[in-house]
Amino acid sequence: MFRTKSALTIMTLTTLSAALLAGCGSNGAANNGASNGGAANAGGNAAQTDASGKPVEFNFYFTGSENVKNLWDTIVPMFEKDHPGIKVNEVYIPSGTGAQPTYDRILAAKKAGKGSGGIDLYEDGLSNVTQGQKDDLWDALDPAKIANLSNVEAATMTDVANMAVPYRSSAVVLAYNSDKVKTPPKTLDELFAWIKANPERFAYNDPSTGGAGSSFVTTTLYDKLPEDAIHNDDPSVEQQWDTGFQTLKDLGKYVYGKGIYPKKNQGTLDLLISGEVDMIPAWSDMALEQIENGQLPDTTKISQITPGFNGGPTYLMVPKLSDKKDAVNEFLNFVLSPEAQSVVVTKMHGFPGIKLSDMPQDIQDSFKDVAEGFRTFNIGDLGNEINKRWQSEVAAQ
Repeated sequence: MFRTKSALTIMTLTTLSAALLAGCGSNGAANNGASNGGAANAGGNAAQTDASGKPVEFNFYFTGSENVKNLWDTIVPMFEKDHPGIKVNEVYIPSGTGAQPTYDRILAAKKAGKGSGGIDLYEDGLSNVTQGQKDDLWDALDPAKIANLSNVEAATMTDVANMAVPYRSSAVVLAYNSDKVKTPPKTLDELFAWIKANPERFAYNDPSTGGAGSSFVTTTLYDKLPEDAIHNDDPSVEQQWDTGFQTLKDLGKYVYGKGIYPKKNQGTLDLLISGEVDMIPAWSDMALEQIENGQLPDTTKISQITPGFNGGPTYLMVPKLSDKKDAVNEFLNFVLSPEAQSVVVTKMHGFPGIKLSDMPQDIQDSFKDVAEGFRTFNIGDLGNEINKRWQSEVAAQ
């Protein structure tokens, strides 16, 4: 199942220093996944048809770049083939068009006494996991109903109080033209120096439109702060952002177009493809996929700074008021199976959300030399405040 080309591509991530594999678990004893061979159906795989004999349908809302849609367009038919009594209605919201209205819809439906607003499964990042805990939106996930939750590192589930499934992970890295950049920066300070020494050859996207630009901005703001600040959502931390915002303002005249910030993660990748810039922050999965399929030139390489850019898992949450939770639990159980997780690796060049020891042996081997532990920031609603301030102080200058 695991393609050699993908395995070799993933192996290039050994250059990412201590940037990767959060949420993937330790590389334990060799295991070809046989012990979980039937785990995809461990939730019961019972016929989920309703009283009329029609399949039970649930609505799955997710956002991201095109590669995220391609991932679900692969996994969903696999699931439906094995579970003919369940139909998954995919509702894709393209990256940069705003996923917040989906969260707002769930919250508004709850307040109006209208269930979950027709949303039965929701994919998003950590900030909406934590906000949903405060708003009491998410259902606690039960291992008795989703057997394959045992495949996920316990500590990862504890971090989100069992309210979300970290089904895949990725890291933000530097993607660069190796013909023009012979020695990529190894630290954030070296990156700032490179940007100033190479005017208009670096770009990052508007942080409100994609995680790569957001990671660059957030990593800059927290560069000189105490390490525990990246796990603090207290608004008092905002007072410590001044130095970072001044750095971003100072860099404005050196970035692409002397202060042009493309929309979406793909916006900066397009600039790298066209040769208009030589270096950008990018999601590792997007960069690797586009190197493999030829969108990015073969001179493109990726590397990581130390300490690494913030990255982390992407989560699936079940609204507490959904009336389709049995069917959703069946789907989540499948998503956490080695079969579906192999698609995360081969289709997205992502990092599996389950323990590597539960993955097929060839995938374990492809990850064995990759360093663990990229940084995950948990700053709650402060991310929204960062975007507002960036717009007024950096983009508007």
